[in-house]
Amino acid sequence: MFERISRFLQEISSEGDQGLAEPNDARVAVVALCYQVMEADGVISASEQNRLRELLEGIYDVHGTSLDDLISAGEEAGSEAVDFYRFTSDVKRHLDEDQRIRLIGLLWDIAYADGSRSEMEDNVVWRIAELIGVSGRDRVLERQAALKRAAIDDEGDMGESAEE
Repeated sequence: MFERISRFLQEISSEGDQGLAEPNDARVAVVALCYQVMEADGVISASEQNRLRELLEGIYDVHGTSLDDLISAGEEAGSEAVDFYRFTSDVKRHLDEDQRIRLIGLLWDIAYADGSRSEMEDNVVWRIAELIGVSGRDRVLERQAALKRAAIDDEGDMGESAEE
């Protein structure tokens, strides 16, 4: 799992050494979308924040101020946005289809970071997937894979089977 997410984030960061807070930086868009998922249920848990920090530290090898700057840029961009368009358009512009599918997996990993997922988190991931052109089938497959990685019961399934 970690290798897959690592490759994904390295691929989107390999487009040059842009500053972490550049407005059209795909990394900022990814962090902003992660925050949209974390905020969906009305509570950003410490486990969600820690998971995001852990992923960014390990994958980007950023720590301290650089990590804080990236997270702040994504969080600020997300709080200023009225919809997902700014971020999803950046994602569509910078990521190919496989990378966009892996992004949905990352969003599911964030949704499960607190031990469960809510209907609101489901809705946000569904909307983001639709906007970036990820099929319903791929979205469900990524959710199932994230559920296995999280190794928790999926009680809020809402009709989608966790069985493959």
